[in-house]
Amino acid sequence: MPLVDGVTDELTEVARAARAWHDGAALDDIRQVASFVHLTGRFEVPEPDPARLTESEWQGKRREADELEYAWREAYQAVVEAAHAEPALRALYPFTSHWALRFSTTTRPRLTVVGPSLTAGSDGTYGVGSGFVTPNLGLFATPHEAVAVAVRHLPSGLGPVALGG
Repeated sequence: MPLVDGVTDELTEVARAARAWHDGAALDDIRQVASFVHLTGRFEVPEPDPARLTESEWQGKRREADELEYAWREAYQAVVEAAHAEPALRALYPFTSHWALRFSTTTRPRLTVVGPSLTAGSDGTYGVGSGFVTPNLGLFATPHEAVAVAVRHLPSGLGPVALGG
């Protein structure tokens, strides 16, 4: 998962960022030597700690949703925030594919998918699906309704997130 990203037409800027990364610079320092660099919100976690990796990934998802430039940004941001506000979902490792918010009981690189997916439609509805992106468990008017249904479809007895690989 990227810790930084950005766009530039200047190859020298890319080389500066790559050199700083290679030399072990902190993320903020990389940003200072290459102004195009954007921090994704995923923090450096010094030890493989699944709880901190999960927290960091949630922060990254929330920042990503906040910075989207698509027309449906507000709906997507609302479903991410509603899921994060729910302790049962916040305890799981979040990931997305095709803008569907999914959950895992393990961190990357080997995800163990659990529970339904959440989607935000361009029509202002929020979907819950037992599979990838098809909202076969329902479409809802608010993200909170969708999150409540997702929580009801979580398996019982989920433990803390473990390292995935």
